[in-house]
Amino acid sequence: MDRRNFLITAGAASTSALAAEPVRAGLIGAGGRGRFLTGEFKEVGARVGAVCDVYEPNLQAGLKAASSGAKEYRDYRRLLEDKSIEAVIVATPDHWHARMTIDAVEAGKDVYVEKPLCHEIPEGFAMVEAVRRTRRIVQVGTQRRSHDMFMEAKKLLDGGACGPVRLVTTWWMNHQASLSDRKLEGALDWKQWLGPAPVREMDAKRFFNWYYYWDYSGGLLVGQAAHIVDAVHWFMNSAAPLAVTCAGGQVNLPGAEVPETASLTVEYPENYLSNFVIGYKAMRYHMYHDQLEQFHGSKARLDISRERYALIPENQTMEIKPSVEVSRPGSFAACTRAHIRNFLECVRTRQEPNAPVEAGLSTAIVLAMAMDSLRQGRRLKWNAQARKVEA
Repeated sequence: MDRRNFLITAGAASTSALAAEPVRAGLIGAGGRGRFLTGEFKEVGARVGAVCDVYEPNLQAGLKAASSGAKEYRDYRRLLEDKSIEAVIVATPDHWHARMTIDAVEAGKDVYVEKPLCHEIPEGFAMVEAVRRTRRIVQVGTQRRSHDMFMEAKKLLDGGACGPVRLVTTWWMNHQASLSDRKLEGALDWKQWLGPAPVREMDAKRFFNWYYYWDYSGGLLVGQAAHIVDAVHWFMNSAAPLAVTCAGGQVNLPGAEVPETASLTVEYPENYLSNFVIGYKAMRYHMYHDQLEQFHGSKARLDISRERYALIPENQTMEIKPSVEVSRPGSFAACTRAHIRNFLECVRTRQEPNAPVEAGLSTAIVLAMAMDSLRQGRRLKWNAQARKVEA
């Protein structure tokens, strides 16, 4: 082999080796979801080289789940200073998503941030500005956007199979028995955990059940609507609402602030209405049956749940027969892995991920308005030009 061909061959081999080098990620928030994502990141070839948590038992459990030799941090800002970390996973309570994501992209890291994108609307706009200015890759954890079954169903809608859609109805039903009564079993940096939230005395109930308190999240309403509203926006090509109205029942989970049973109605400038109902004092469902989205068109209705979709054309007979029906029991678990794989590929190629920051903001606007509407007891309008909520 002559010198020129040797150099070309050696260069190609070097490039291939670099391309195969695993992305080195850091985990911020090593609770249950964070450790689950750690396993999924490792499964698709990433190396989790650092773990940060303010609660010692979570930190140690996170280190055990991570790659061998992972560094431990108790302050996420120190993790962001680690030059060996290329990307971070933000799996903290919602009220920390914005600050951590902004700090991460400013530090030159790409980010996989759990849904919802943020807790308050101004945070979301600040996140978009920071992400675009720093040219980092940010993937929001709305994994349906990487689920092949949802992609297939969206093609039916995009192709006009339903005709004009003026109504979307969605629901998520299951059963939540109670809040956790776990006790603290190790050191907790409570002040750091609170972060931008109001100052309160240390409270294990709040720490282990943060999901159900207004300071940190919006309960099951926001947690589950984050997925459903995002899917509706994706399928209907919507960027922001016109108005949001949310009503809730009594709180039937002792100790919680956010009702587990509620109805969310959203009006859109594309001339359609969307309704989402959450009911977590219903009976228990298998995950195949616990949620449904229906796009009601003038020619057909498109139904899609976690692992099934069906196109039901207009039919004047008593029997409803889908013209297209796809059922893949057990397939939903793989979509988180597909979403992470899409993120890691975009980290390498610098292409736009399936759930970009703007999509996360679009959904976050609706979710934040839903929380405010529920607490104020009135319909709220979105002024897109002024970027503010109006009564």
